[in-house]
Amino acid sequence: MTVEYQRRLEKHYDELKWLYCELYPNGQGRFEELCAAMEQWYKERNKKWKALDRKREKQKDWYKSQKMLGMMLYIDAFADNISGLEKKLDYLKECNVNYLHLMPFLATPKGKSDGGYAVADYRTVQPSLGTMEDLAALSEKCHDQGMSLCMDFVMNHTSEDHEWARRALAGEKEYQDRYFFFDNYDIPSEYEKTCPQVFPTTAPGNFTWREDCHKFVMTTFYPYQWDLNYANPVVFNEMVNNMLYLVNQGIDIVRIDAVPYIWKQLGTTCRNLPQVHTIVRMMRMITEIVCPGVLLLGEVVMEPEKVVPYFGTLEKPECHMLYNVTTMASTWHTIATADTRLLKHQMDIVTRLPKDYVFLNYLRCHDDIGWGLDYEWLKQFGIAEAPHKKYLNDYFRGYVEGSDARGELYNDDPVLQDARLCGTTASLCGLEAAGFEQNEEKTAQAIQRIEMLNAYLFIQSGIPVIYSGDEIGQVNDYSYKESEDYDRRSDSRYIHRGHFRWDLEPEKDKKGTVQNRIFASMKKMEELKFKYRPFDGEADVWTEETYDTALLCVCRKSGNEMVTGIFNFSNEDRTAWIDMGEFTWKDLFTGEKRVLRGVPVPARGYAWYYRKWD
Repeated sequence: MTVEYQRRLEKHYDELKWLYCELYPNGQGRFEELCAAMEQWYKERNKKWKALDRKREKQKDWYKSQKMLGMMLYIDAFADNISGLEKKLDYLKECNVNYLHLMPFLATPKGKSDGGYAVADYRTVQPSLGTMEDLAALSEKCHDQGMSLCMDFVMNHTSEDHEWARRALAGEKEYQDRYFFFDNYDIPSEYEKTCPQVFPTTAPGNFTWREDCHKFVMTTFYPYQWDLNYANPVVFNEMVNNMLYLVNQGIDIVRIDAVPYIWKQLGTTCRNLPQVHTIVRMMRMITEIVCPGVLLLGEVVMEPEKVVPYFGTLEKPECHMLYNVTTMASTWHTIATADTRLLKHQMDIVTRLPKDYVFLNYLRCHDDIGWGLDYEWLKQFGIAEAPHKKYLNDYFRGYVEGSDARGELYNDDPVLQDARLCGTTASLCGLEAAGFEQNEEKTAQAIQRIEMLNAYLFIQSGIPVIYSGDEIGQVNDYSYKESEDYDRRSDSRYIHRGHFRWDLEPEKDKKGTVQNRIFASMKKMEELKFKYRPFDGEADVWTEETYDTALLCVCRKSGNEMVTGIFNFSNEDRTAWIDMGEFTWKDLFTGEKRVLRGVPVPARGYAWYYRKWD
């Protein structure tokens, strides 16, 4: 055991052992096995990653840099395979990307993959994408270019094709104990009384009957995704081993998928239980011992107040970063209503949190948009949940007068009158409809709306993440409906998971094209964000009252420098009735100088005003 490893282990050993033995009262032997495995993974970690660990241990806030910019993509949709992606790194550098989230790429069964979230083997890459050796080589190249890699770690469940599941089906009790197996429906029926359904329409219930072994198995998501039983210490140890194997390939950020679900307990909702936080805290300590340069990113789809516990405390941290899901959904609500009050309310909640809490901000991702807004708060404006969800889904399908948005429903539930929404940023902003109509005026309006949303994205607290294709205004891809793969054909989320349009990519360099107008404006925003001090992660961030519900004003201040951003979510010219005194500010986009008092903002307009004082 090296001095370095010993130092890290001693720092966390007592707490790690106490939490482990609290979770697993008879788990002393298993804890010793875990410790032995951790030391072995440390020994196997290559010199390059160990050197990076040491560097990041000294610069603990490395990921909070204002120069962090993420992009998420499916390897096959972007470049066919891992080797192809390696050849496209120059393009990603041109996009200023230094945080690359690779969507699920581990082995999954064809036709039952859930977009890669039904993992059959945690140590094998999907053969069509390449090998683990290819992944390690890609990681080396990414790091040479200052780019960190993020991957999804699906730890709530495995595929029914996983070796554990196959052995469980064959009747091996040891492997059945790694899942939730029941001889009859008595206990499952008790779970169903308190446990909500994730997909009530497409995959109702939380259990699946397996005729091949005459047992029920817990399947919170889809019937082919079997929930793991973390009350069994073998499951925790083995999944930690899988995680450490993957980070040793050069992964920097581990996105813990569906983290609130990982502990099940009868009589509860099986969501957000205290044991979940124990597990995440142990994972945090394990990475700090073995690979302290690695970050944990939690996928927690809830409003900010309920998300915050997954950061842990400043003394006992859990996740390094969390997704800002609520702000994303509220942003699209604001586009549809031209009313910024909910967005301002939620931004105020986020900006009041400790600066150590880092959110990943995004306009779109691989998933649908769920309308889990704060309806309790919206009640004061006469907004009720069911009709408002219907309005939003109608608006973004272009069914509301004045809307040029084009999207599709996902998981429509006619009984609950609930559905989620799919579509690319460009299509939801009207670019697809404008192109179909060959209407230049509408095209200009759509581009302006896209630019405004990006300007808002880049001014938020946290790390901006772009979904691949958004930077060139890629619209919906309807070809998924013709897919030979039934799962893909029946999943409307593939409308925004289309192949990257390399045929359109050169257009970004041709002045005046749609692609150029979007790409150039984003590049300008990125460069300004990287350059000006108020965009630093330590900056104070707050909103100002504009006295016009269509307008949002966001301020960032660091030292003697400040940026004030103003955004118009309506299709009409407006005035922001702010008053920043007699001082002169510079518009960072146009160079125009003005006093910020009664500021006119054109329809779908935006501005970043900058001021520095002695």
